[in-house]
Amino acid sequence: MLMHQQFVRIAKKYENKIAIEDRTLNRKVTYKKALLGSLLLAKRFRQFDEGFVGIMLPNSAVAVIAILGTLMSGRVPVMINYSTGAESNCEFARDKCAFKTIITTKSLLEKLNCPRMEGMLFLEDIMKSLSFIDKIKASVKAALPVDLLLKSIHEGNEDDTLLILFTSGSEKDPKAVQLTHRNIFSNYKALVKAFSFTADDIFLANLPYFHVFGQTANLWVPFCLGMTIVTYANPLDFKTICDIVREEKVTIIAGTPTFFRGYLRNSKQGDFESVRIMLSGADKCPDALRDGFLEKHNKVLLEAYGTTETSPAITLNTLESNRPGSVGMPIDGVQVITENFETGELCKPGEIGKILVKGDNVMKGYFDDFEQTSLSLRHGWYDTGDMGFLDADGYLWHVGRLKRFLKIGGEMVSLIRIEDVLEKLLPPEIECCVVEIPDAVLGARIIAVVTEPIDEKNILRKMSKQLPNIALPYKFVVIPEMPKLGSGKIDFKTINGGVRDILQKK
Repeated sequence: MLMHQQFVRIAKKYENKIAIEDRTLNRKVTYKKALLGSLLLAKRFRQFDEGFVGIMLPNSAVAVIAILGTLMSGRVPVMINYSTGAESNCEFARDKCAFKTIITTKSLLEKLNCPRMEGMLFLEDIMKSLSFIDKIKASVKAALPVDLLLKSIHEGNEDDTLLILFTSGSEKDPKAVQLTHRNIFSNYKALVKAFSFTADDIFLANLPYFHVFGQTANLWVPFCLGMTIVTYANPLDFKTICDIVREEKVTIIAGTPTFFRGYLRNSKQGDFESVRIMLSGADKCPDALRDGFLEKHNKVLLEAYGTTETSPAITLNTLESNRPGSVGMPIDGVQVITENFETGELCKPGEIGKILVKGDNVMKGYFDDFEQTSLSLRHGWYDTGDMGFLDADGYLWHVGRLKRFLKIGGEMVSLIRIEDVLEKLLPPEIECCVVEIPDAVLGARIIAVVTEPIDEKNILRKMSKQLPNIALPYKFVVIPEMPKLGSGKIDFKTINGGVRDILQKK
């Protein structure tokens, strides 16, 4: 199934239903209007060069319609991260994918203090340039029967690239991931089956569309089923989002632990009364966060696991099958195995190894990067680069990136494990992470990063009861705020650089 064609079918079926409750721009957009807007933009976008078109827009009705219009025109959206270094990200995306046009808005550039760049086209100007005749023609086309309407927009096949998304870049330069219609549709089918989603659900859509979690959960799943999405551009505006959830009677929320932590702190009892599914992904969900939602709102925060390369879902917990601490069981149609990272042998239940994934959700490959694609895809299996184990019942337990394991004095040490122990010993308002610095004798030393001063001796004493000496932090570094990527993940690249600068000054 082609995703934009499925949207057309749904839009014709639910013409008068609210498709987008836009809390960014304070607009209500019906499925009929969303279809009309997409057709109008599709006609204009056909004037662009074939191939890729950059899209740099915050979550809103116009962002959704621009993505749909790009696909209907036969172009492929390249989603650009505007949250950190918009100008450099535009240049990086254009250099990598060799395209000219970037669709954005003047208001976003002003807010970001991002200069106008050659090839940028502004939606404000595009919409003003649409003539009365253009609108009449689009209205006539939108009124066509579904079969005729589908023939008037781009067709193609399921293995065509649906969009380009960039990996988070939390550890090194981002890679351009090619996700196909088949990839996203496979996730859509599995998620609908797992959570019994219906057209009556209302989905909070505040995860950025330049991130795979936002694309699948906040756009394609709801729009392929006929839900209403409630868009809001800033997932860090925690208090406002709690108000939105209560006022719009949202039933489904997907987010990262960073976002959910903010919602928990800023919410009042009753704010989440309408919510039936709360799904956390992208980073490990702390026990304290799960406990907090259960105590304050009587809501179960479910944990899932995925990657950009897998569209994203790989495993998830459901209300019926939930094992807190695990990242759940493989979704329908997906196989998961773990293999020894040194020998390549299949791991036994409970034995930690590299996580490999196979299924229709696995990407086509990295664009223009045959070497990295070959390293990541082997005989249909995608090597996630993550470590974990499957228990006897088939639940997957994620223990961190392979790159977040290090050898100290010949012993393998998990930085994720150290973070987990430290986090449980700190007050909820203090964030923490653990990084490594090179050491001539041991190979590496561990540095704990916290957002407020702590009683280091007392914390180390308590940590020593749960960890071996080689896993205890060598030093504690205090920073006022934990750097985050737009996806909500911790920006380890920035933290590593900052820690080394601080230690050098000392």
